[in-house]
Amino acid sequence: MRQRFPAEPPEHRRARALDKRVADLRTSRERILAAADAERRRIERDLHDGAQQRMVAVAVTLGLAQAQMESNPEAASQLIAQAREEAQLAVKELRELARGIHPALLSDRGLEAALDALAARAPVPVEITGVPDEPLPQPVEAAVYFVTAEALTNIAKYARAEGAAVNLAIDDGSVLLQITDDGVGGADTTGGTGLSGLCDRVEALDGTIDIESPPGGGTAVRVQIPLKQ
Repeated sequence: MRQRFPAEPPEHRRARALDKRVADLRTSRERILAAADAERRRIERDLHDGAQQRMVAVAVTLGLAQAQMESNPEAASQLIAQAREEAQLAVKELRELARGIHPALLSDRGLEAALDALAARAPVPVEITGVPDEPLPQPVEAAVYFVTAEALTNIAKYARAEGAAVNLAIDDGSVLLQITDDGVGGADTTGGTGLSGLCDRVEALDGTIDIESPPGGGTAVRVQIPLKQ
């Protein structure tokens, strides 16, 4: 006779599911902290090797110009022009660095304008619908923006698509984001630091992300994030 074991009580199943959820969130947050540390080091390196070095060069060049101001005004003028050019390049690098940290357009003009800018830069036509009139919580807007940016980048690189669509909706206290394309599908949904980073960003907001990419059937990225943070 086969031995029968008593069924696991529902509260035990719920407790196990909760423990798993907590463990997953802890792992995601640990990866986010590690990624933040790596990003901070990258920013420090970019500042040191880029804008900081340019500003040092500006200071040195202006010092040389000052020394020649009376004895050789023409050479001093050329040095000042060179310093001005270096300063403009430093400002450009700082702007690009700041844009990489957080998109200025999202902060200044809101989610719809930021998504429109992403669509305008895409190599295929992108239709954007459903952007809410009212601003969303800042972390939610940032997640929507970066998920869309990564998805459109992947479409440009791999999908061989003729078009894409980005749709947002508010339902039952959550924002729903869906990005689809009509490309070749077959995307690798298990690897890549970009995808891992997006999953961590969404899960840190207690959201979910699902990707379907059957061969020949295009790719669909679906995200749900609670609005209450």
